[in-house]
Amino acid sequence: MKFVLDASVALSWLLEDAGPGQAYAAGVFETLKHASSVAHVPVTWGLEVANVIAKSEARALLLDNRSQAFLSMIAACPIRYDGQTHASALGETLRLARRFHLSAYDASYLELALRLGLNIATLDGDLLSAARRAGVKRLDPK
Repeated sequence: MKFVLDASVALSWLLEDAGPGQAYAAGVFETLKHASSVAHVPVTWGLEVANVIAKSEARALLLDNRSQAFLSMIAACPIRYDGQTHASALGETLRLARRFHLSAYDASYLELALRLGLNIATLDGDLLSAARRAGVKRLDPK
């Protein structure tokens, strides 16, 4: 199964805040364990993840050893960075950000899902709402 993976889902694997989306995020992680699964992400995904890790460590909300274990875990996941993110940034991504009142970062996930014809895995309410209005379905982990 191929899908677009929002950083909100992956970061919940790290932060485990036990919020209402935790079960969904766990289901997405289980989906990634299937041999045919591939998560597609915009090229900025790693920067988003790194930013949350750095800020969480600086606030002593996260220990370095936990961060390293998480980084090892995601390195083993079938995650594919999209090479066209920047080429779309000032065109389609910006158009989607304007249309749905999203950050450019969130719009890059929607643009990727639309371009590749994939479902999206997200815990972000605004992104999910925009995706639905654009005809993109939320991944249903099984």
